[in-house]
Amino acid sequence: MSTLHVLSHSPFGDDRLTSCLRVIGANDAVLLTGDAVYALQPGTAPFTALAAASPTLFVLAEDAQARALAIPEKATAVDYPAFVELSIHYDKVNSWL
Repeated sequence: MSTLHVLSHSPFGDDRLTSCLRVIGANDAVLLTGDAVYALQPGTAPFTALAAASPTLFVLAEDAQARALAIPEKATAVDYPAFVELSIHYDKVNSWL
């Protein structure tokens, strides 16, 4: 069973990203939205954790653009319609509220 893990909170304010990466399965993916896109800042602990875990990674393009953050090659930028498609593609969606 595959899960899309959706994170929207800054990785600098709590441990949601760390907890997510600890439980992520081989068929799972991570979608960064809202302030969670700050995890894409190179040289930071969240960026290093994402690189080490190497999950299938999606980023809401509008949120990265609003924060002037570049989307790394290992991540796939998605828009809102693609977000909906991802939600349908995976068996479960886990929003890390």
